[in-house]
Parts: sequence; structure tokens; C-alpha cells
Amino acid sequence: MNENLTNFFSFPELINEVSARLVAIGVLALSSVVLYLLIDNNNYVLIFLSILIYGFLARVSSGPKISPLALFVTKLLVPRLNFKEKLVPGPPKRFAQGIGLIFSLSTAITFLINLNSISIILISTLILFAALEAFIGFCAGCKVFKLLMNIGLIPNDVCEKCSNYQF
Repeated sequence: MNENLTNFFSFPELINEVSARLVAIGVLALSSVVLYLLIDNNNYVLIFLSILIYGFLARVSSGPKISPLALFVTKLLVPRLNFKEKLVPGPPKRFAQGIGLIFSLSTAITFLINLNSISIILISTLILFAALEAFIGFCAGCKVFKLLMNIGLIPNDVCEKCSNYQF
């Protein structure tokens, strides 16, 4: 594979926890709009779900490079805030973004096949975990990633920094 393409689809080895939590606030806000539209049975729900899905797909595939939300947070918002940078391993955060992608895609699919109650449950679950990440720094996807490493389903060389890191 072309080196430029490989670099484009790479994910940062380390992530600023402040940025991750601010992105989670954006996900929380967008997911809350989706929930409102689902409850209201509004057809605009697919537009907002598409934005949510794209954001997760962009962050999973290449980190913040093509995610409008992540670019806003990392390039404009965080540099203007006076928070101390806290670097955490990137692979668990990528895994968590992948879980968000699965939940948002599942929400869209269940909405399209008229399983609105399931759509509401799925997006509500996403809202819960985005809120935990945003407000208390609890990354459920990171915990699952670490558990999968501990039982050997994810090799240690995927994230060497993770073996000594407390999630």
C-alpha cells in the first residue's frame, strides 16, 4: 500500500484525553438530537444519523484528520482552552470509536426497518456512554479493549503502552 495512504489511514498512538472528552460532548449533543427526532418520528433523523455515522467512520479510519468534529476540537477548541494535556493510548480510543460506529449504524438500520423502539434503545445507550466519557472520563470501549487484551483476543503488540496503563 502506498505510504501516503497508509499514513492517512493511521490512528494516533497517543490521544489527548481533553480532546477525546470534548469530542464525546459533540457526540452526546448530536446523539441527543437523533434521540429527539426518533421519539418525534421525524424523517430528518437520517440526516443527523448520517452525520453521526460519518464522524465515527472518519475517526475510526484516520483519527481526527477528516472528522469535522474532531478537527474543530483539536485544531480550534483545545488550543484556546487552558487545560493541561493528558496523553492516553490511542488504540483503545479507536476501538471505542468503532463501537460508536456500530451503535450508530445499528440505530440507522433499525430505524429504516421500522424498529423504532430498538433504535431509541441503541441511541440512548450511545448517549449514556458518550456522557460517561465526556463528563467523568470513563471510556467503556477502552475497558473492553483492555479486557480483550487481557484474555488474549487483542495481541499485546497492538498497544504496547496499554499493558501498563490503567483504564
